[in-house]
Amino acid sequence: MIPRIASRPARDAMGVFSPTIAAPAARAEVKSPPVPIASLRQVEKSYGVRRVLAGVNLTLMTGERVGLVGNNGSGKTTLARILAGLDAPDAGEVVLRRDAAIAYLEQEPRLPPGLTALEAVLSGLGQWSAARARYDAATARLEQASDAAAVDVLVTEQAAAAAEIERCGGWSRAAEAESYLARLGVRDPTALTDRLSGGERRRVALATLLARQPDLAVLDEPTNHLDVSAIEWLERHLAENYVGTVLLITHDRYILDRVCTRTFEVDRGSVYAYDGGFGAYLEAKAERMAHAQRTEANRQNFLRRELEWLRRQPKARTTKQTARVNRAEAELAKSGPPRDRRVELSLEAARSGKTILELRGVTLELSRVLVRDFTLALNQGERIGVVGPNGSGKTTLLRSIVGDLLPSAGEVVRGKHTAVAYLDQNRSGLDDDRTVYDNIAERRRGLDLGGGHPLDIARYLERFLFDTSTYAQKVGSLSGGERARVALAVLLSGASNLVLLDEPTNDLDVATLGAVEEMLLEFTGAAIIVTHDRWFLDRVATSILAFEGDGKVVRHHGNYSDYLERLAEIEAAPEPQPTARPAPAKVAAPVAKRGLSSSEKRELQGLLGKIEAAEGEVGELEAKLGDPAVYGTGKDQVAELVRQLDAARQRAAALVTRWEDLEQRSADAGA
Repeated sequence: MIPRIASRPARDAMGVFSPTIAAPAARAEVKSPPVPIASLRQVEKSYGVRRVLAGVNLTLMTGERVGLVGNNGSGKTTLARILAGLDAPDAGEVVLRRDAAIAYLEQEPRLPPGLTALEAVLSGLGQWSAARARYDAATARLEQASDAAAVDVLVTEQAAAAAEIERCGGWSRAAEAESYLARLGVRDPTALTDRLSGGERRRVALATLLARQPDLAVLDEPTNHLDVSAIEWLERHLAENYVGTVLLITHDRYILDRVCTRTFEVDRGSVYAYDGGFGAYLEAKAERMAHAQRTEANRQNFLRRELEWLRRQPKARTTKQTARVNRAEAELAKSGPPRDRRVELSLEAARSGKTILELRGVTLELSRVLVRDFTLALNQGERIGVVGPNGSGKTTLLRSIVGDLLPSAGEVVRGKHTAVAYLDQNRSGLDDDRTVYDNIAERRRGLDLGGGHPLDIARYLERFLFDTSTYAQKVGSLSGGERARVALAVLLSGASNLVLLDEPTNDLDVATLGAVEEMLLEFTGAAIIVTHDRWFLDRVATSILAFEGDGKVVRHHGNYSDYLERLAEIEAAPEPQPTARPAPAKVAAPVAKRGLSSSEKRELQGLLGKIEAAEGEVGELEAKLGDPAVYGTGKDQVAELVRQLDAARQRAAALVTRWEDLEQRSADAGA
């Protein structure tokens, strides 16, 4: 059941307006049964010889939350733009409910120039904004009017405008618009749209759409350029508060799983519908693929038997034999199910020395202190996820590690053999005026990706799903997802032992994200990843660096879910109560540092092996859950594997915590 807004928002303790949600019983009384709001019937769309949509039929119902998934270039954005009325299909029809308001969030939004961020949001409110402008104009003129007749006219105009404002949602809509900007991370609502960055413009465009509250909201990658707190707020808002229908194109698998009631997959021109969110989609797709494989295996067995029979038979044919031959020929003419092409990613690890990276008392400043007195030692095999609000200093930290920015205090120490591979969020390592091929080649005819085996560049590009027709295409003309794949191809063309990734998940489809995750899990070097993708962090991160404000950066061991649990425990812990009269200070005698007992020393020696075995068990279970075939064994088997994986992760985390405690005590005792 989709919750609906029962009343206008009220200001919370933070001064931000939050919608009030009606009780379930009240919603049940007023909720209308769902009806179609938009339908595609036999829709076709091609670009040149490439057929993107082939006879697509689908229907969106009122109140639904539908996720739209598929590989980059599969046609997701094309389908969304057709639904929004921005593009016309080559054939078929789009049927919309009469008077349905539809809004589309583009990946590269255009905002009205010369307005502030708040004015841009309010300008999207249409009739409400016009009525508010009439009301303000009448009020201003009333202050100057002295003639009684003129005053009467202006009072009438003012009252009519006020009535229109109430009809369009009431006086609080301006405050609601400002709250959307605040929730999405736009700190200054008075900033001019002309001076906003690309990420800020996207956040203003998203706030504009949410404030409009259209009947159908089509959101194309709404989480790009949002920090984690904004994404979590958007997730709750879409799931609990938004009244209309939502079509959501996103690579954020947690939003897909927690918000969506149905999932559409665009694949080779067709659209497949699945009930449920991302997890249900994965399971249902695996079952569909397994069914297709069984059907193909049966067809191949039939053809093998028929061919053997044909070879044994004399040339003279009866009518019955001729019919059998015709059936075999008909099956032979059919094509089998197409195989999914997957990005093949591998990262060659360079030889590492004793030190990979150390930050010693580092302070970073850019007009204000972003990082204060931060110390970090990064070891081989560690994968650190970095989280925090936009503008808190996450990218600045990576730039200091690369050497683009010198710290104002402290030092950044890279090992003698440390080889850094850096993917920045702007993909600035690419030359937009050069072709896909030339960006990789750089006058080299082949690549050596380890083992002394050269690889032809064309074959290398095939790993990233680039065919020969795209080799000569300028990088500047590529889509966001294609540019991201070129950037990955450049990044992975050399050996490294320290990988720095700044928002690597932006513009990548779910399949490519899975390939990046697998690559990092297999990488023997170290990695630091700045990302807002919580699913990605849960799969990859061994620890979390949290930017907590005022230059404070704290490291938490475990993945993102572990980090959230730790925060919840800290918040739930009672605050220490101050004593009524503090006791006078006493000079304490020196306390001897407690070393390890003989049994603890033996335990410490064996812990690394146990940790390695536990992490190996986690890896095996993750590999099983990553195999589509396992989802054909039934929900009980999948649930049991998930339970085993959770237990294995807890065992591994407990062993790591125990090792850290013993190692620290051993070091303290020897100091």
